[in-house]
Amino acid sequence: MIELLQGGAYLVGGTEIVEEGEQAGAAIAARTGKAVAKEEARKNTMAYGILEEHNTSGNMDKLKIRFDKLTSHDITFVGIIQTARASGLTRFPMPYVLTNCHNSLCAVGGTINEDDHMFGLSCAKKYGGVYVPPHQAVIHQFAREMLAEGGGMILGSDSHTRYGALGTMAMGEGGPELVKQLLNQTYDINLPGVVGVYLEGAPVKGVGPQDVALALIGAVFQNGYVKNKVMEFVGPGVASLSADFRIGVDVMTTETTCLSSIWQTDDTIREFYDIHGRVDAYRELKPGQVAYYDGMIKVDLSKVRPMIAMPFHPSNTYTIEELNANLGDILHETEKRAMVSLDGAVAYSLQDKVKNGRFLVDQGIIAGCAGGGFENICAAADILKGSYIGSDGFTLSVYPASMPVYMELIRNGCAATILETGAVMKTAFCGPCFGAGDTPANNAFSIRHSTRNFPNREGSKLQNGQISSVALMDARSIAATAANKGVLTPATDFDGELGRYKYHFDSKIYANRVFDSHGVADPDVEIQFGPNIKDWPAMGALPENLMLRVVSEIHDPVTTTDELIPSGETSSYRSNPLGLAEFTLSRKDPEYVGRAKEIHRAEEERMAGGHPCQVLPMLKEVMGTVKERFPEANHTNTGFGSTIFAVKPGDGSAREQAASCQKVLGGWANIAHEYATKRYRSNLINWGMLPFLIEEGELPFCNLDYLFIPGIRKAVEEKDEVIPAYVVGEEGLKAFDLRLGELTDEEREIILKGCLINYNRV
Repeated sequence: MIELLQGGAYLVGGTEIVEEGEQAGAAIAARTGKAVAKEEARKNTMAYGILEEHNTSGNMDKLKIRFDKLTSHDITFVGIIQTARASGLTRFPMPYVLTNCHNSLCAVGGTINEDDHMFGLSCAKKYGGVYVPPHQAVIHQFAREMLAEGGGMILGSDSHTRYGALGTMAMGEGGPELVKQLLNQTYDINLPGVVGVYLEGAPVKGVGPQDVALALIGAVFQNGYVKNKVMEFVGPGVASLSADFRIGVDVMTTETTCLSSIWQTDDTIREFYDIHGRVDAYRELKPGQVAYYDGMIKVDLSKVRPMIAMPFHPSNTYTIEELNANLGDILHETEKRAMVSLDGAVAYSLQDKVKNGRFLVDQGIIAGCAGGGFENICAAADILKGSYIGSDGFTLSVYPASMPVYMELIRNGCAATILETGAVMKTAFCGPCFGAGDTPANNAFSIRHSTRNFPNREGSKLQNGQISSVALMDARSIAATAANKGVLTPATDFDGELGRYKYHFDSKIYANRVFDSHGVADPDVEIQFGPNIKDWPAMGALPENLMLRVVSEIHDPVTTTDELIPSGETSSYRSNPLGLAEFTLSRKDPEYVGRAKEIHRAEEERMAGGHPCQVLPMLKEVMGTVKERFPEANHTNTGFGSTIFAVKPGDGSAREQAASCQKVLGGWANIAHEYATKRYRSNLINWGMLPFLIEEGELPFCNLDYLFIPGIRKAVEEKDEVIPAYVVGEEGLKAFDLRLGELTDEEREIILKGCLINYNRV
């Protein structure tokens, strides 16, 4: 089904793979009539060409990218614009689309969700942007329909910003990276590696895009095969896939931890643009005659079978047939994983879902940027036709990804077919992906064609003893399961016909409702604020020395951004930095906030001209120990704050709040063995936090220890590779080493200034 080549590979003529090795040069020459150097072949990937067109540095090893367009949704755009306003924003220098698909329900916290929306509309008018009202489209579907273009680059503040199937290299990053673009700065990275994804064959009936995506994620997540690289989809199998199918695979590449994605394009993609009235946006993309890839993933589409990603990660993958054949073993393994993911906070069992040897699920959801596409829902309707979901506990909800998709489903009858089964059709909303809406009952098991199945993404609250869980599946197998009244069933068991439905895009829906400034700013417009929309608190520059208290210690193999700052109900507070910060690590370490505040009060006292010991007497003893070796250290040249340790933090969402919430509570650093994603590390840097690395092995410190880092400011300025640090204990100072990894000059300056706002403040 999927094979990962060990080492690099060449793609010749777009159809033949030549593995790197001593004979590769001769083999390529025999096929093409000339020798090709590896470094030249690297330039023949689609990714290289697009990056080169958007690079402003003149050095392809050190990229400074300017994107063509930006996009954000309503739990990110308020913070982004507030940050940019504090830095002197006067107008959006490029098209910036503000969608409203996360806080759409306007059901939590009084008026605050709709206040955010009105803030967005007024900013789109004032600064010259585009505003998409709630329920019109999820962020990524609108981008596919209205923003994507061949050879273009889009930056979004949602991690699933992926439009590679349409020939657009898109990246999901934390909000500060969008702020940089709004301030005419650049996205700075080293030239990323490119991994080819060679598709051959064609999917069998019943296999959908989520099945292919989950098979890929399962093959590459744990081993980091594509981490921070670009996935480039090539090969003859691409032509066997519809545009919707390609889009459905592409959006899930985020879960592999890759940086971005790009696909070869053809007449199928040209037709997509034509249907949406934007045929001029099409551009044929394909690799050069000989292209070199840093790795190669071979996928035989004909061998992919319906997949399921068991809780609590998209990489926990099995075929549905495999799960049904080995229920006891796989369910037991999932329960063992739950003990790690849930920290044993609640009892968790799946064995009671097995009835008469079959696995019964409680809920089905087809939704969002992954599941809510036209073809997914049409296929689900065909599988459900003539069936009923029953009157017991099983429920099914379907969310089309945009109002134009919904309209076409009404016109072609698929919406009626779905409603006849007892299922519910809802409007475009991302809630099921992040824990807002369709929360199942306690101990329930939900199957979803959505993007993630992290703990709490279905809305449960461990701190209240509430737990349910999500498995990811394709819409087709969800429909087959629903037709079987909740008995887990692969869509390959469906023996009926799946129709081929023609899609007609109704542009009037957006023309009549979406505000588009066409890039014209109106500075006379007053921004509409609400009482929950708060400015960022003042943040100080990096001091000469640092005294850090470890206030949380996490030893899970991976820590997600959901665990750092929960999703779901907290989304209503994303416009209120201090209010949101109260939720930091609340589901992973409920003691974190209080501990962080305690040491932060000492720093606030210091910044106000007082003595930290006045609010935290223990610091007198701690600093006394430090002075025995560093007599010059005192409260005038030493800052006080917190840090957390996590083995591998930052998997998942691009949300900047995973870092900024720590910062506003006085966080100065994270310490980790590695960072799960580039975007989380960037968020730390942009909020003035030190992304420390420590070698794997026994930690020299424990939770609640004090760590002294002398000369940290000088170390950052002088680009020291190794940074000496000390655990402050009863017996004195115990030395250990930290590293910061590679930082650009701009990133160092941001850290020195204390945050991106300070760096840009005018």
